[in-house]
Amino acid sequence: SCRPHCSAPGTLAKTGCLGTTSSQEQHSPRKPFDAHLLLLFLYPQDLYTAPDSCKGRCEEPYNEEDECHCNAECERYQNCCEDYYTYCSSEGFSSSRDAITDGDLLHISEQLYEADHNKAKPTDIIINPQHRLSPDHTGDQEDHSPEPLYKYVNEKLFSKPTYASFIKLLDNYQRATGREEDITAEELKEQDNFLKEVMKTELMKKLFTFLHKKNRYSSEQEFVTDLKEMWFGLYSRGNGEQDSSGFEHVFSGEVKKGKVTGFHNWIRFYLLEKQGLIDYFSHSYDGPWNTYPDVLGIQFSWDGFYKEVGSAFIGCSPEFEFGLYTLCFIARPGRACHLSLGGHSLSIQTYTWTKSTYGNGRKYIATAYVISS
Repeated sequence: SCRPHCSAPGTLAKTGCLGTTSSQEQHSPRKPFDAHLLLLFLYPQDLYTAPDSCKGRCEEPYNEEDECHCNAECERYQNCCEDYYTYCSSEGFSSSRDAITDGDLLHISEQLYEADHNKAKPTDIIINPQHRLSPDHTGDQEDHSPEPLYKYVNEKLFSKPTYASFIKLLDNYQRATGREEDITAEELKEQDNFLKEVMKTELMKKLFTFLHKKNRYSSEQEFVTDLKEMWFGLYSRGNGEQDSSGFEHVFSGEVKKGKVTGFHNWIRFYLLEKQGLIDYFSHSYDGPWNTYPDVLGIQFSWDGFYKEVGSAFIGCSPEFEFGLYTLCFIARPGRACHLSLGGHSLSIQTYTWTKSTYGNGRKYIATAYVISS
């Protein structure tokens, strides 16, 4: 490698190692100033690679002082720089053949739609959407619907393994941000059990196969381990407390500054509405599907806290929603992810949590939801 080596971390970025000289050079007569050296000082980015990049560092020997690494072993130890695949690996997902194209997303989303064998049948759920509100008035906080949203749900659905393991997770969180989450050993087992059950499904196996072919994961175990971190890993939305996770925000829901945030799951909504803790106000979006999963954008009050637009799949299995959001978070983080479900177009928006990371700079899920406008 032509990358200069400095005696201490950080030296390179500050000086480009131009300040380090041998003892022989120190005692040599001073040479006339070279204008070329001035250019080197003016453009240090041309002299060195940033410590978190692999540009110019491929197969560089391991150095424990480096922030991240660029040799073949870094994949095994999961400490590669983020752009390792761009510069160093012909098998990496930055190569054109492993890019996830818009066409790939349309194809795999239809496959996942077809594989949702645990979804509700048309006779399993009867909803009563009542008043449809203009998108311009979703902030009015007026209850236009006197009846509950759900007239009937066949709760035998909830005895299916993925539903049952999902429902056990919903009461593991304090909804107020700024309050430290205390995750018990039993709750960690519930996370593992949910992941184990969803990975038994054809839907999640198809998702893994797709991501494996695109070189995102080398094994199913690596995929499951990453799912646990990206979805259940804790971070702070409040004042430094480990008070939130992607799963809590998206599926269970949170309250921040007096408003409901996240909360994009139909099962959670139904169970709380049944307890009298949810007051359904109206809907502002109804997807084109005449079967399940359907999509609604709804307004509601949760124990006195308002949600202006809570978009959600209605009647899908937990693995369907979990899988689609995961797919879009991996393929189009921070951007609209355009999918096809039963021949109808649908887009999902995800965002990464930017203030903290796990592993080798990997990002947690901040939120994921169906775009309903």
